Amino acid sequence: MPPRRVIGIDAGGTKLLGGVVDEELAVHHRVYRNWRGADLAETLDIFVEAVEEVRATAPEVEAVGFGIPALVEAETGASLWSTHLPLEDVPFRDLMSERLGLPVYVDNDANVAMLAEHRRGAARDVDHALMVALGTGIGGGLLLDGRIYRGAIGVGGELGHMVVDLDGPECQGACPGRGCLEVLASGTTIGVEGQAAARTRPDSALGRRLAAGRDITGPLVTELAHSGDEAAREVLDAVGRRLGAGLTGLINAFNPEVVVIGGGAVAAGELLLEPAREVVAERALPPAAGAARIVAA
Repeated sequence: MPPRRVIGIDAGGTKLLGGVVDEELAVHHRVYRNWRGADLAETLDIFVEAVEEVRATAPEVEAVGFGIPALVEAETGASLWSTHLPLEDVPFRDLMSERLGLPVYVDNDANVAMLAEHRRGAARDVDHALMVALGTGIGGGLLLDGRIYRGAIGVGGELGHMVVDLDGPECQGACPGRGCLEVLASGTTIGVEGQAAARTRPDSALGRRLAAGRDITGPLVTELAHSGDEAAREVLDAVGRRLGAGLTGLINAFNPEVVVIGGGAVAAGELLLEPAREVVAERALPPAAGAARIVAA
């Protein structure tokens, strides 16, 4: 009997990643798409094209799972609203199933990331965990009493839109908030803070890259920090401490056993996570802080 395979699609605010996944979680026939500036029709077409590209190499796939950066109504699979993509009031599950001719499962991207970490990753063997996914924005997933918590209609767990600073900067995309954790500690923020540091520290590696015409992005800041650039390290330290302030509130509220940090920005590793842990140790309620491990996905 051939091994069972499904297609998994992970959609973020600026890019899509996907592939065919087997029962051992090996990923085959990977696909990548960028969709900056795409409208609704183009966004849906990109989803379909990505699935069809990998499906052509594995026609025996049984279903498609989508993790999308949107508020998803659990019962209907409809995308109700998204900060970064034009996915407001879209019957996503039904549209994709009709166009692909396959069973489709859809949920918020951080919810399915939390589910994966619980089943096979950093949150195995625990019943209370948080996922904080640092990318273009910040996604959140809650595992409470061994189950993914979605709220009354499936749109709960938006941890990135917890307000950390009442008078802070305007949030990203379509979010109406200010001072959200997302605008203070996301992967995008690392790039923004890196650009500011490059301007004020022209003799740093960051400053030299800016002078040479390079875009200062989160991945570049992380690369230079790992190479020892002090300005880049200070950026990660500052963003990590803001992340820790957000995690303090979440740990006090939910008393998790583990907080899993995922998303592309986790490539910064301990340069980001250790400052976050220090703030949690200083500011969270001691019993809750002592119970929570903060680990990379």
